[in-house]
Amino acid sequence: MSRGRLYFALQALGGAVWWIAVATVPGIRTLTLGSLDPVVVATLDVPLFVVASALAAIAAGTVGRIAAIVASVWTTVVLAGLAAWATISGEAGWGVLVMTAASVGSVLALALVLLGRVPTEWLDAGPLRFRTADPHAARSRHVVATTLQIVVFWGLFLGVFPVLIAFAEHRWQVHPALPGPVVTTLFVTGLVVLMFASALGIASAAAMSTKGAGTPLPSASANRLVVAGPYRSVRNPMALAGITQGVAVGLVLGSWMVVVYALAGSIVWNCIVRPLEEADLEERFGDDFRRYTARVRCWVPRWPIAASVGPVPAAVSSPSR
Repeated sequence: MSRGRLYFALQALGGAVWWIAVATVPGIRTLTLGSLDPVVVATLDVPLFVVASALAAIAAGTVGRIAAIVASVWTTVVLAGLAAWATISGEAGWGVLVMTAASVGSVLALALVLLGRVPTEWLDAGPLRFRTADPHAARSRHVVATTLQIVVFWGLFLGVFPVLIAFAEHRWQVHPALPGPVVTTLFVTGLVVLMFASALGIASAAAMSTKGAGTPLPSASANRLVVAGPYRSVRNPMALAGITQGVAVGLVLGSWMVVVYALAGSIVWNCIVRPLEEADLEERFGDDFRRYTARVRCWVPRWPIAASVGPVPAAVSSPSR
């Protein structure tokens, strides 16, 4: 059985167990459905989620593929509807979280069933395609572009999205009641961590824009391999800073969902974005990049800095793409 079909088998089993729990345990029904009529929901969900997932797991050919599509689409529809209901009513918050996990799993499993792989290479296409910035632009232009990127991305991923997630956590009633001293400790710790992580992010962005003749954004990436500043100690200081910032914002807001959001982002970046980025860097910089990766680790900084980098130059030119 392929990994995609195996997932659908587990999803069918999990869905069946959940519906048995809904029918027999009032607390489970309240946490996941709120005041929604379980009979009405089951009339649609059992055939479109449980049965369709089971068919996707056991049926071969067209029937299995159609069942996988039905289960995935239905899971996404349920997630959207349940999230709207939880936001309006303040009920069924745990159901939203369960369906979020199920939706992500269903989409990935569907890709495995239909394509035999998760098509991460699609990220390197269209406006998201990896390409270098204008190598002839003035350094000030790269600095300005980098500054604008920081303002936009930090504003969205460290401001707007965490605030919305924290609001949903409270509205959906999945926020734990914490003692006042704990809230204060988390807030102060988060501020301190956020300050240091932001400093790391700014220093990394400055090194990229001034030494690399480009920006941190893959669609306008640096023309030179940058191993100066924080890059002398760790290969991905901006990603490390961003993830740490996200966790810190979660601490400041006292939101476990924001912390999970930041950690989930780290998984997406490490498993999907990083391999594409490193393949691009290896193609452009060849042995210089391979020597760099052999001396400097991806996530964990090495100390002392000088010993970790050795004779690798601060910036190595790349041919235009």
